[in-house]
Amino acid sequence: MTGQVELLVIGDELLLGKRQDRHLPKVIELLKTRGIDLAGVEFLPDHEVTIAAAIRRFVAAGMPILSCGGIGATPDDLTRQAAARAFDMPIERQPEALQLIEAHYGERAWPNRVLMADFPRGAKLIPNPVNSVAGFSVGDCFFVPGFPEMAWPMLEWVLDGPLAHLQRAHPPVEFRLRVSGVVGEGDLLQAMEATRACYPEVWLSSLPTRGRTSAEGFIDFGLRGAQADAAAAFEMFRRAVVAHSGAVVVDVVAP
Repeated sequence: MTGQVELLVIGDELLLGKRQDRHLPKVIELLKTRGIDLAGVEFLPDHEVTIAAAIRRFVAAGMPILSCGGIGATPDDLTRQAAARAFDMPIERQPEALQLIEAHYGERAWPNRVLMADFPRGAKLIPNPVNSVAGFSVGDCFFVPGFPEMAWPMLEWVLDGPLAHLQRAHPPVEFRLRVSGVVGEGDLLQAMEATRACYPEVWLSSLPTRGRTSAEGFIDFGLRGAQADAAAAFEMFRRAVVAHSGAVVVDVVAP
């Protein structure tokens, strides 16, 4: 699982279409610049048992988790309770988190905002640069608010701090080419299979786009992996495409 994390995005408002998710594209951007891969993403309801089950599953697989949403003080915010259930820990008021909330809000911290200082026993704090209401972590599971302006700098802190060991100095690169002409994916299937057979560590993707006519369609290919292997696989595949009757390489993007 080296260099991978799982993303949980939590909130009924997303599943009901009341809000549009903004976390996934931002997390992909944050991870890409650090050479970390997104292993997967799950959108979950504000349901304690469901969230806890997802946490347990990824912890059992040894997968670090980034979780956005559900750590506020309202009755529908159940992520902290789910984390406590997943780790079989009681929820306790964290003195440092309480101090931060009181320092920021003063008398307005009581009686409701202080509820956001309640975390699973032993949880560590994730600093919040916006209003000092901390997120928390248990092991390699990191929980931040759903508000993007808070969540994103908090996730950067996590990725450059507790999860910095996942960063790779030489992350995978991707070569891309666009092919048009009177060809479909099926016409180039043998070339794809041959390239994968020679370079099994290189991930090959094929994304076709239909045009108004078959001649107006095109296929975007990507070959992703370690620099040397990806470059060699790309050149092998490009030559096979050029040799195919009717295929035209209209665009090439090298990393």
